[in-house]
Amino acid sequence: MRGRALLDGAIAGAVGSAALNVVSYLDMVVRARPASSTPEESAGRLAGKAHVDLGAGDRAANRRSGLGPLLGYGMGIAAGAAYGLLSAGRRVPPLVAVGLLGGGVMAASDGSLAALGVSDPRTWRRTDWLADVVPHLAYGGAAAATWNRLRPPR
Repeated sequence: MRGRALLDGAIAGAVGSAALNVVSYLDMVVRARPASSTPEESAGRLAGKAHVDLGAGDRAANRRSGLGPLLGYGMGIAAGAAYGLLSAGRRVPPLVAVGLLGGGVMAASDGSLAALGVSDPRTWRRTDWLADVVPHLAYGGAAAATWNRLRPPR
């Protein structure tokens, strides 16, 4: 039972991560804004703290470009798996699930940015927060919907 909940949660987290990315890319199209550099910066800082040599020059930049999104997917999948373990056997109201999933991933993401010194959310403007909240709500909605689809009522 717990293994199935873990797997279903991981699947829900992967779907949520894809939704978060789609909404982020749509925001880039609509507002003509550049891609965020925070995933790559986070990957570089984490690699440094773990004493992992990413190489130099273009090779290091390319590795950071690949690692940044992978870290995001890893966080989203792990959050979904944790949600699956914590909510197995319970029916969580949909809006609560969206808030727990989206808010949890947002807190983990923004907290890691602050902890790594990549960004300070306390200095963000309203548009910065909206650009962060909306994709995380999409994550929460897609992950919760997927979880509920995979775990029909008994």
